Amino acid sequence: MFMSEITPILNEFVKQPIAFLGGFASGLLRLNLADEPVKSWIDRQVGQSTVSTGEQSPSKQGPQSISID
Repeated sequence: MFMSEITPILNEFVKQPIAFLGGFASGLLRLNLADEPVKSWIDRQVGQSTVSTGEQSPSKQGPQSISID
């Protein structure tokens, strides 16, 4: 029973051990990936912006109305 619950975690660890351990460590340290300097480091590693800064398009801002027939 315990092995069936831990198997997906072990599979992810085997596939990408460095990424898994990095995510595990950031979870333990409660790092927010949108905060500096973590965000800038991730951007430099990937070469592009990977974390949303909370900016939304004008159509997504504020409450929206819907009509129900």
